[in-house]
Amino acid sequence: MTYAFTFEVPIDPATYARIKEALGPEKPPGLVAHLVHRTPGGLRYTDVWESEADWKRFVEERLHPVVDRVVTASLGFRPPEPEVEHLEMVDAWIGD
Repeated sequence: MTYAFTFEVPIDPATYARIKEALGPEKPPGLVAHLVHRTPGGLRYTDVWESEADWKRFVEERLHPVVDRVVTASLGFRPPEPEVEHLEMVDAWIGD
């Protein structure tokens, strides 16, 4: 079942770029789409995954170790987990 959500984080594009670089170029298994845009408070992510299990595996194995290191170095502290808004997907039309 498709799993989609959105949340905002208090980081700037430069910090996001460091996170993305540290994650490496390999696309996470199960990722359908990852969109990031600016907001007045930082960046908002909107993700679509093939399943919630794929997302959780990526978070535990790859994302949190990188975020803990990069964001803590950038902000001087590890912010709490963002509030996640789950999205009820109807369709995802993704180009090649």
